[in-house]
Amino acid sequence: MVAEAVKVGERRYRESYGRCLEDFEPGDIYEHRPGRTISEADNTWFTLLTMNQHPVHFDHEYARHSEFGKPLVNSTLTLSIVAGMSVSDTSQKAIANLGWSDIKMPAPVFHGDTLYAESEVIEKRESKSRPTQGIVSIDTRAYNQDGTLVMSYRRQMLVPKRGHSVEDRIDAARAEKAKGE
Repeated sequence: MVAEAVKVGERRYRESYGRCLEDFEPGDIYEHRPGRTISEADNTWFTLLTMNQHPVHFDHEYARHSEFGKPLVNSTLTLSIVAGMSVSDTSQKAIANLGWSDIKMPAPVFHGDTLYAESEVIEKRESKSRPTQGIVSIDTRAYNQDGTLVMSYRRQMLVPKRGHSVEDRIDAARAEKAKGE
């Protein structure tokens, strides 16, 4: 999503990202940019941080003898980067992630690969128990620099309706405070 400038005062604007429930339409596809090139350091640090001790991620000699011939990028790093790429378009205003499903990795990711991603709105509906919120389902796909699909997944998010986001609450609190001063 292109950042929206929200007027917050006289000649004062705040950058705003994300979408409210009303902004999602099934069938819409959001291309997430910029792309992200994954370095060896990214992969090694993430692998060790998460205590994944599989040598195919950080031992070049071990990986050389694997069917891939070189180190693989940790799949949960790929998932984390792709999910992060989608935040400004899909979930910057979300209240919560409700679930992830159908995570698939049809092709490997290697050091030096650049990832690009897109998300398609599959479904949206109003929450049955929360009248100021709704549930949005998206399918996200990630491709490498050659256009090869390397990951896909479905995600459900709890999203506020317009006027009910955390940003809206902050603005209301500031306005109330300003009245009292």
